[in-house]
Amino acid sequence: MLFVGLTGGIGSGKSEVLAAFERLGAPTLSTDAVVHDLLGTSEMRDLLYARWGDRVLADGEVDRAAVASIVFQRPEELAWLEGTIFPRVGERMAAWRAELEPREGVAVVEVPLLFEAGIEGAFDKTVAVVTDEPLRAERAAARGHEGVEGRAGRQLTQDEKAQRADHVIRNDGSLSDLEAAVREVLAELRGRVTG
Repeated sequence: MLFVGLTGGIGSGKSEVLAAFERLGAPTLSTDAVVHDLLGTSEMRDLLYARWGDRVLADGEVDRAAVASIVFQRPEELAWLEGTIFPRVGERMAAWRAELEPREGVAVVEVPLLFEAGIEGAFDKTVAVVTDEPLRAERAAARGHEGVEGRAGRQLTQDEKAQRADHVIRNDGSLSDLEAAVREVLAELRGRVTG
Protein backbone atom coordinates (compact mmCIF):
# COMPACT_ATOMS: atom_id res chain seq x y z
CA MET A 1 0.00 0.00 0.00
CA LEU A 2 1.12 3.54 -0.74
CA PHE A 3 0.78 5.95 2.18
CA VAL A 4 0.32 9.42 0.66
CA GLY A 5 0.70 12.79 2.36
CA LEU A 6 -1.50 15.60 1.01
CA THR A 7 -0.61 19.22 1.68
CA GLY A 8 -1.19 22.75 0.43
CA GLY A 9 -1.49 26.32 1.62
CA ILE A 10 -4.46 27.92 3.35
CA GLY A 11 -7.37 28.18 0.92
CA SER A 12 -5.76 25.91 -1.68
CA GLY A 13 -8.55 23.33 -1.49
CA LYS A 14 -6.89 20.50 0.45
CA SER A 15 -10.20 19.42 1.95
CA GLU A 16 -11.86 19.27 -1.47
CA VAL A 17 -8.97 17.20 -2.83
CA LEU A 18 -9.13 14.87 0.17
CA ALA A 19 -12.90 14.47 -0.37
CA ALA A 20 -12.27 13.67 -4.05
CA PHE A 21 -9.72 10.97 -3.12
CA GLU A 22 -12.33 9.49 -0.80
CA ARG A 23 -15.09 9.57 -3.44
CA LEU A 24 -12.70 7.77 -5.79
CA GLY A 25 -12.22 4.95 -3.28
CA ALA A 26 -9.04 5.85 -1.37
CA PRO A 27 -9.17 5.68 2.44
CA THR A 28 -8.55 9.21 3.77
CA LEU A 29 -7.72 10.94 7.03
CA SER A 30 -7.59 14.66 7.85
CA THR A 31 -5.13 15.60 10.58
CA ASP A 32 -7.12 18.83 11.01
CA ALA A 33 -10.15 16.67 11.88
CA VAL A 34 -7.99 14.66 14.30
CA VAL A 35 -6.85 17.89 16.00
CA HIS A 36 -10.47 19.04 16.18
CA ASP A 37 -11.45 15.74 17.83
CA LEU A 38 -8.54 15.95 20.27
CA LEU A 39 -9.49 19.49 21.27
CA GLY A 40 -12.88 18.09 22.22
CA THR A 41 -11.41 15.66 24.74
CA SER A 42 -11.36 16.35 28.45
CA GLU A 43 -7.62 15.60 28.49
CA MET A 44 -6.81 18.44 26.07
CA ARG A 45 -9.36 20.78 27.62
CA ASP A 46 -7.71 20.30 31.01
CA LEU A 47 -4.20 20.80 29.60
CA LEU A 48 -5.20 24.01 27.80
CA TYR A 49 -7.07 25.32 30.83
CA ALA A 50 -4.03 24.65 33.04
CA ARG A 51 -1.85 26.58 30.60
CA TRP A 52 -4.11 29.52 29.63
CA GLY A 53 -7.04 29.59 32.04
CA ASP A 54 -10.67 30.50 31.43
CA ARG A 55 -9.97 32.54 28.31
CA VAL A 56 -9.71 29.38 26.18
CA LEU A 57 -13.00 27.89 27.35
CA ALA A 58 -16.56 28.62 26.26
CA ASP A 59 -19.35 26.78 28.05
CA GLY A 60 -16.78 24.35 29.45
CA GLU A 61 -15.39 23.40 26.03
CA VAL A 62 -12.22 24.51 24.21
CA ASP A 63 -12.77 27.74 22.25
CA ARG A 64 -10.64 27.09 19.17
CA ALA A 65 -10.72 30.74 18.08
CA ALA A 66 -9.39 31.81 21.49
CA VAL A 67 -6.61 29.21 21.27
CA ALA A 68 -5.74 30.40 17.74
CA SER A 69 -5.57 34.01 18.85
CA ILE A 70 -3.01 33.03 21.50
CA VAL A 71 -0.81 30.64 19.55
CA PHE A 72 -0.61 32.54 16.27
CA GLN A 73 0.55 35.69 18.06
CA ARG A 74 2.99 34.01 20.46
CA PRO A 75 5.42 31.53 18.89
CA GLU A 76 6.45 30.02 22.24
CA GLU A 77 2.81 29.13 22.96
CA LEU A 78 2.41 27.63 19.49
CA ALA A 79 5.52 25.51 20.10
CA TRP A 80 4.03 24.31 23.40
CA LEU A 81 0.69 23.44 21.76
CA GLU A 82 2.33 21.61 18.87
CA GLY A 83 4.58 19.70 21.27
CA THR A 84 1.50 18.70 23.23
CA ILE A 85 -0.86 17.79 20.41
CA PHE A 86 1.36 16.53 17.55
CA PRO A 87 2.40 13.28 19.31
CA ARG A 88 -1.30 12.51 19.92
CA VAL A 89 -2.09 13.19 16.26
CA GLY A 90 0.76 10.87 15.28
CA GLU A 91 -0.63 8.11 17.51
CA ARG A 92 -4.08 8.40 15.93
CA MET A 93 -2.62 8.44 12.42
CA ALA A 94 -0.57 5.31 13.15
CA ALA A 95 -3.62 3.53 14.60
CA TRP A 96 -5.68 4.46 11.52
CA ARG A 97 -2.95 3.22 9.20
CA ALA A 98 -2.65 -0.06 11.10
CA GLU A 99 -6.37 -0.75 10.50
CA LEU A 100 -6.14 -0.35 6.71
CA GLU A 101 -6.35 -3.36 4.45
CA PRO A 102 -3.37 -3.64 2.04
CA ARG A 103 -5.82 -4.34 -0.82
CA GLU A 104 -7.00 -0.72 -0.58
CA GLY A 105 -3.83 0.24 -2.44
CA VAL A 106 -3.53 3.96 -1.72
CA ALA A 107 -4.35 5.79 1.54
CA VAL A 108 -4.24 9.58 1.76
CA VAL A 109 -3.61 11.76 4.82
CA GLU A 110 -4.11 15.53 4.71
CA VAL A 111 -1.30 17.25 6.63
CA PRO A 112 -1.27 21.06 6.19
CA LEU A 113 2.28 21.45 7.55
CA LEU A 114 3.70 18.26 6.02
CA PHE A 115 6.97 19.74 4.77
CA GLU A 116 7.24 22.42 7.45
CA ALA A 117 7.05 19.76 10.18
CA GLY A 118 9.63 17.64 8.35
CA ILE A 119 7.43 14.53 8.33
CA GLU A 120 7.32 13.87 4.59
CA GLY A 121 9.55 10.83 5.22
CA ALA A 122 6.60 9.14 6.94
CA PHE A 123 4.89 8.92 3.54
CA ASP A 124 5.64 6.97 0.40
CA LYS A 125 4.50 9.82 -1.86
CA THR A 126 3.39 13.42 -1.41
CA VAL A 127 0.82 15.56 -3.20
CA ALA A 128 0.63 19.37 -3.06
CA VAL A 129 -2.51 21.32 -3.93
CA VAL A 130 -1.89 24.76 -5.46
CA THR A 131 -4.21 27.49 -6.69
CA ASP A 132 -3.99 31.06 -7.96
CA GLU A 133 -3.07 33.45 -5.15
CA PRO A 134 -6.10 35.77 -5.48
CA LEU A 135 -8.47 32.79 -5.28
CA ARG A 136 -6.59 31.40 -2.28
CA ALA A 137 -6.82 34.74 -0.49
CA GLU A 138 -10.56 34.94 -1.21
CA ARG A 139 -11.16 31.43 0.14
CA ALA A 140 -9.09 32.05 3.28
CA ALA A 141 -10.91 35.32 3.98
CA ALA A 142 -14.29 33.64 3.53
CA ARG A 143 -13.48 31.17 6.32
CA GLY A 144 -13.19 33.87 8.97
CA HIS A 145 -10.52 32.02 10.95
CA GLU A 146 -8.61 33.88 13.65
CA GLY A 147 -4.89 34.22 13.04
CA VAL A 148 -4.88 33.59 9.28
CA GLU A 149 -1.79 35.78 8.83
CA GLY A 150 0.07 33.89 11.55
CA ARG A 151 -0.88 30.58 10.01
CA ALA A 152 0.14 31.55 6.49
CA GLY A 153 3.38 33.07 7.77
CA ARG A 154 4.61 29.73 9.05
CA GLN A 155 3.92 27.86 5.83
CA LEU A 156 6.18 27.37 2.85
CA THR A 157 5.07 29.11 -0.31
CA GLN A 158 2.97 27.19 -2.79
CA ASP A 159 5.95 27.03 -5.13
CA GLU A 160 8.12 25.50 -2.42
CA LYS A 161 5.46 22.91 -1.57
CA ALA A 162 5.02 22.08 -5.26
CA GLN A 163 8.78 21.66 -5.78
CA ARG A 164 9.05 19.27 -2.83
CA ALA A 165 5.96 17.20 -3.67
CA ASP A 166 5.94 14.12 -5.88
CA HIS A 167 2.64 15.22 -7.47
CA VAL A 168 0.95 18.61 -7.86
CA ILE A 169 -2.77 19.18 -8.29
CA ARG A 170 -3.94 22.59 -9.54
CA ASN A 171 -7.23 23.79 -8.07
CA ASP A 172 -8.19 26.81 -10.15
CA GLY A 173 -11.21 25.45 -12.02
CA SER A 174 -14.49 23.71 -11.27
CA LEU A 175 -15.05 20.83 -8.87
CA SER A 176 -15.30 18.48 -11.85
CA ASP A 177 -11.92 19.74 -13.10
CA LEU A 178 -10.49 19.10 -9.66
CA GLU A 179 -11.95 15.61 -9.47
CA ALA A 180 -10.49 14.80 -12.90
CA ALA A 181 -7.04 15.93 -11.71
CA VAL A 182 -7.35 13.84 -8.54
CA ARG A 183 -8.51 10.84 -10.59
CA GLU A 184 -5.39 11.15 -12.78
CA VAL A 185 -3.02 11.32 -9.79
CA LEU A 186 -4.80 8.44 -8.04
CA ALA A 187 -4.58 6.29 -11.19
CA GLU A 188 -0.83 6.93 -11.34
CA LEU A 189 -0.42 6.10 -7.65
CA ARG A 190 -2.44 2.92 -8.00
CA GLY A 191 -0.33 2.01 -11.01
CA ARG A 192 2.75 2.14 -8.81
CA VAL A 193 1.10 -0.26 -6.34
CA THR A 194 0.12 -2.79 -8.97
CA GLY A 195 3.51 -2.43 -10.66
